[in-house]
Amino acid sequence: MYSKLRVVLCHTTHPGNIGAAARAMKTMGFSRLVLVNPRFFPHEQATAMASGADDVLQQAQVCSSLAQALQGTVLAVALTARPRDLSHAMLPLRVAAQQVGAELAQAEVALVFGTEMSGLSNAELDACQLLATIPAQNGFGSLNLAAAVQVACYELRQVLVSTQPPALDREQPLAAHEALEGFYAHLERVLKGSGFLDPAQPGRLMIRLRRLFSRARLEREEVSILRGILKALYPADDGKE
Repeated sequence: MYSKLRVVLCHTTHPGNIGAAARAMKTMGFSRLVLVNPRFFPHEQATAMASGADDVLQQAQVCSSLAQALQGTVLAVALTARPRDLSHAMLPLRVAAQQVGAELAQAEVALVFGTEMSGLSNAELDACQLLATIPAQNGFGSLNLAAAVQVACYELRQVLVSTQPPALDREQPLAAHEALEGFYAHLERVLKGSGFLDPAQPGRLMIRLRRLFSRARLEREEVSILRGILKALYPADDGKE
């Protein structure tokens, strides 16, 4: 299960934080590091701060987008220090870790961290299914990136080493990230083509729909059914990307 977790760092500006995050991961038994558009990598400061976790850095995957980083995952958990308007429900990290641990028994999961200065963008949050926060002192809740990775990996390790890890009551596999994104793109095109969604005044409809379907945790077959319905209702869009 440890190998099914990927830690995704988005737009990291300081290479030392990448190395420190790699070290934090390795101390908890995790090794899959994914970097989205890091400003400096590889870098000697990252290697120095890794302090023995050089193998995590050497195996790190560098991606050009968060969508690429999340390919193949069925659950992406965004770590954020503050709630966002119209976003998914925010869970304490310890609660979210229980869900992550259950999913890891069957599929790939990602923990997603934002840039040091501003965290994750609204678009990046929309690409995730859960938001998690590390409860901290009011007024000073922003942790160093590597410290946040350390706490998140620790909480997840406690779930994985428990004698009775959480079990999933699910028979069918969840839809992967790329399947969900394909569905959202198809849905948006149909809504625009049918006139239901005005491209000039889109409002927050797609954000609300993403939140709705994220709560539903769509299975692979359910996404196929929904896309089949879209094709039947609006044949002008054949569903091809």
